[in-house]
Amino acid sequence: MALLLEGARHAGATLYAYCVMPDHMHLLVAPRVGEDVSGFVRRFKGRATRLHRRLGGEGRLWQRGFYDHILRKEEDVRRIARYILGNPVRKGLVQSIVEYPYSGSLVFRKEDL
Repeated sequence: MALLLEGARHAGATLYAYCVMPDHMHLLVAPRVGEDVSGFVRRFKGRATRLHRRLGGEGRLWQRGFYDHILRKEEDVRRIARYILGNPVRKGLVQSIVEYPYSGSLVFRKEDL
C-alpha cells in the first residue's frame, strides 16, 4: 500500500479511498488536472509488478485493463468511499472498516466514515 500512497502523492492525485482485497482492489481516485485515471492505474500496476518481481514473484500479477466508473456530480464521494471501505466487512473478513489494515484514504479518516 505504501507504493499506492506514494504514487498518489507523487502524481498529485486525490486518493479518496482504496481497499486491497485478497483477489482484487478498489480505488476512488481523482487524478490531477491534465491527467487521466488510465495513466495513474497503468503506472501503479507497472511499479507494483516491478516490485513483485524484485521480491521473487513470478507470473502475472494483474489482469489486463480495469473497470472504471466516472462519478456523476450528484454522486456523494464520501458515501462511495464508505462503500469501498466496507468491502471487507461485507465479505466477512472483519467486523468494522477500521479493523481492515489494507484500506484507507488520503482524504477521510476511516473513523469518520
